[in-house]
Amino acid sequence: MNPKSILFAGATFALTATSALAAECIAPANPGGGWDFTCRQIGKIMFDIGAVDKPIQVTNMAGAGGGLAYAHVVAERNDDAELIIAASSATTTRLAQNAYAGMTADQVRWVGSIGADPGVIVVGKDSEFQTLNDLIEAAKADPTSVSFAGGSAVGGFDHLKPLMVFQKAGVEDVTKVKYISTNNGGDAITQTVGGFTKAMTGDMSEVVGFLKSGDVRVLAVLTEERVPGFDDIPTAKEQGVDVVAVNWRGLYIPKGVSDETFDMWADKLAQVAASDEWKAAMEANGLAEFTKVGADFQNYVDQVVADVNTLSKQLGVIQ
Repeated sequence: MNPKSILFAGATFALTATSALAAECIAPANPGGGWDFTCRQIGKIMFDIGAVDKPIQVTNMAGAGGGLAYAHVVAERNDDAELIIAASSATTTRLAQNAYAGMTADQVRWVGSIGADPGVIVVGKDSEFQTLNDLIEAAKADPTSVSFAGGSAVGGFDHLKPLMVFQKAGVEDVTKVKYISTNNGGDAITQTVGGFTKAMTGDMSEVVGFLKSGDVRVLAVLTEERVPGFDDIPTAKEQGVDVVAVNWRGLYIPKGVSDETFDMWADKLAQVAASDEWKAAMEANGLAEFTKVGADFQNYVDQVVADVNTLSKQLGVIQ
């Protein structure tokens, strides 16, 4: 499927049961990835449960790590009420780090997230750290003694997760914590299991196999609540560190649409979140529940962008 763009000129009306045009979901990447999954699953379920009366058209628009689609929406589709765009934590991280060439998070409206791959802090099975607070105390005593491996680049979301935890817990200079960037979560776990780093940071889906084989222990999951199926793993919050860091899956829409359109899409997304079909899709793809829609999600995004921006400046990732 070639990337293409369908322009609905003057489409400023709300999507109703009698709308003449099918809505469109832009996946800012090629078929097969997370954003493509978000568009196709959410779009299919919206139609299956009757939230929309026509199947939602999916357009793949790869480029600049989501930046091409973002610029397209801002510049050319700002008042298109029939348009939704797949997003994730990577989207807001890149916006916070000015990776979209001057584009900012307030140039669109953030509709909601309805699932997430939970962030985790992981150590090898024989690690001296038994709890998250053991790791935090070590970082407080000597931040250079603590090293992490992760699947993102330096300054990426995997790098930021443990630093957010340490910063919230009162570690004075989190920039001294060592981070080893690897190609993926599997490589990061290998570094940790092999004793080359003290811990690894990534997503729950990356560590499940190693957890089941007993090679690693998860000190904390970075979610609001414990993850179903992994009920023995405590959250960072219940260990006294109020950090939620998940790779959420959700949507944004153009900034220029009406409040009525924003509320309408938030409601449709909430309908998907409550459906048995979405619960089955989450289970099949290793996602945890992470439902924030409407103003609740907009406020969450604003805070995350501010936090990531501040931390990225401290790390020297951005000026």
